[in-house]
Amino acid sequence: LWEPSSSSRCVSIPSGMALCQNIGYNTMRMPNLLGHETPAEAVQQSASWLPLLARECHPDARIFLCSLFAPICLDFISPCRSLCESVQDSCAPIMSCYGYPWPEILRCDQYPADHLMCISSITNTTADTAGRRPQASCRDCELEEASSSNDLLETFCRSDFVKLRLTRLKYSPVSLSLFSLASKLDVLKQGPLLGGQLRSRIELWLERDATCVRNMTRQHPRGGTFLVTGTVHGERLVVNKAFTWQKQDKNLTAAARKWKQYRCRN
Repeated sequence: LWEPSSSSRCVSIPSGMALCQNIGYNTMRMPNLLGHETPAEAVQQSASWLPLLARECHPDARIFLCSLFAPICLDFISPCRSLCESVQDSCAPIMSCYGYPWPEILRCDQYPADHLMCISSITNTTADTAGRRPQASCRDCELEEASSSNDLLETFCRSDFVKLRLTRLKYSPVSLSLFSLASKLDVLKQGPLLGGQLRSRIELWLERDATCVRNMTRQHPRGGTFLVTGTVHGERLVVNKAFTWQKQDKNLTAAARKWKQYRCRN
C-alpha cells in the first residue's frame, strides 16, 4: 500500500479521468494508492475500469476504485476491507465475462478492517436487493432469431428501441470502443429521448458495454446492421435484445413494417 511521504502532493483530478468525475471532491493525492506517480499514468490505467463501472455491478464500485486511483487529499485513508469484499463479490463474476480475474493488486486482505480512518460502503446493502442489482452474465446481447412478427411487436412495445448500423474502427488508444455508429440512425421508436439524446446514449453504450458489443459483433467483425431493443435508465441505455437486420428475415421486416399501425396491449 501507498505510504505518506514528503514527496506526496495534492493535484486536481484530471478532466480526462472519467472514472472519478463528480465524486464529491476535486483534488487527489499523488502518488496514489496503486503506485501511479503522475496524473497521466492514473488516467491511462483508470480507463480500463470504465466498462465494468458501466455494468453497475455494485453501487459503491466507483467509490472503491476512486479511493485507489484518486485518493482524497487527507491523511492516509484507504478503502475498508468490507468495501473491497462487497465490490469484489458483485463485480468479480462480471470481470470473468471478459476473461479477467480479480487483480492481485486489489487483494482485499491488504485493506484495514472497518474503522474511522477507512472508507466504508455508503450504500444500504440490505435495501439494495439482488433483484435491483444487475446480475453478471457473459451472454448479454447475444444475437437472437426472431420467433414471430407478433412476438417482436410486443417486445417493441416494452422497449425503447432502435435499428442501428455499426462500423468497424481502427484501433485508437483514446477510445475503448472498436465500433462507431453510421451517420444515419434509423429510429423505430423514440421513447423518452430526443433524437440527439438517443444517439449520444448509444455512443456511450458502445464505449462502455464491451460484453454486449462483443457478443453482437462476434460473427460480424467488420460491423453490420442490427435491431436492438432496450430501455432508458437515466443517463444509461440498457440493451436487452439484439437481432441481425437482414431483409430476408421475414419476421423482422414484417414487424418493422407493421409497427407504425400497431397498437400495444398496454
